Amino acid sequence: MRRTVRGSVRLKGLKPSGKWPSGNVRYYYRHTTPATPMPDARKDSPEFLKAYAEAAAGKPAKVRGRIQHRTGTIGAGIRAFIASDSYLSRAASTRARWRSFAEEFEAFFATAMLSDLRPKHIRMYLSKFDPHPANNRLKLWRAMGRWWVDSGLLDVDPARDVRPRAAPKSDGFTPWTQADVDAFRAHWPIGTMQRLALEIIALTGAAIGDAVILGPGNLRDGWLTYRRAKSGTICTVPLFVKPAPTYYPDADHLRACIEAAPKHMTWLSTARGAARSGKAAGQWFATGAKAAGIEGKSAHGVRKYLAAYMAERGASEDQRMAILGHDTTAQTRAYSKTADAMRIITGTKVDNSAEQVVKTSCK
Repeated sequence: MRRTVRGSVRLKGLKPSGKWPSGNVRYYYRHTTPATPMPDARKDSPEFLKAYAEAAAGKPAKVRGRIQHRTGTIGAGIRAFIASDSYLSRAASTRARWRSFAEEFEAFFATAMLSDLRPKHIRMYLSKFDPHPANNRLKLWRAMGRWWVDSGLLDVDPARDVRPRAAPKSDGFTPWTQADVDAFRAHWPIGTMQRLALEIIALTGAAIGDAVILGPGNLRDGWLTYRRAKSGTICTVPLFVKPAPTYYPDADHLRACIEAAPKHMTWLSTARGAARSGKAAGQWFATGAKAAGIEGKSAHGVRKYLAAYMAERGASEDQRMAILGHDTTAQTRAYSKTADAMRIITGTKVDNSAEQVVKTSCK
């Protein structure tokens, strides 16, 4: 009797791109133009191997529930981009958002020819959205247009001359105040996951999608380090360093929450000990804030709270950038501009030197 050895199948030319809802890895066969999507099945299954053999032989694979686009269509061009390194090298959050947009574009443009695509068609499509969602979709159009030209599918980028729509200016997520933090702590006691989430974000400045993967493994000699999923920037946080920098919050609340929590690989674990989903955690935390009487504020506002806290106590831009993982000083200034303005008005902001600010404020 023949036995199938799991994990022994080695197939060349496959590129992983996320997962199917079933949990199977979503693969594309890259040696066709456009890349051929593989079926929702294990790599060693008869269905997958049959589709792989057909793709390798130049035949279109029949993928469950998906339209097969003809070569030269916009749909084929979109799928080729989704299988490219230009897409696959993006952050996971960007890939997830762009894949959703790509499927939306496919459904609208269907079998139209890529060579016929003009800026006016993209403008017309984006006109049905408000400015912010339209501009988010334009980012994908521009990325695809550049890749289509670079890969030889087009001679002219159809998205190059499509300008972003004017959108109302906004400071983004509303920062939390000390009163908000106090109200949250009063409602969610030590021992609850909601309280632990607040203390982690308030002490690390991590986005909620990064906060859910933090745990003991990120700590060494009191320093916490991790790589931001959005930008890839390394964040270095003096979480339990003694003595703590004068501009950094006291970590006693967080220490008490960690000691009261179950011991798992990540601090913000589920009841079964698994890591939480970053996408679901944002809504979960916002619900917890609403229960504490904090309306219209999200976990990202706690990140801004930490930025303002450090600025008020004299942290330099470089220090804030290192902890928050910002790539530019402009981001850092935007996150703590209220605190900086207060220090300018009160005369305590001399320069970006934490030592100088402390000396001035103590006179």
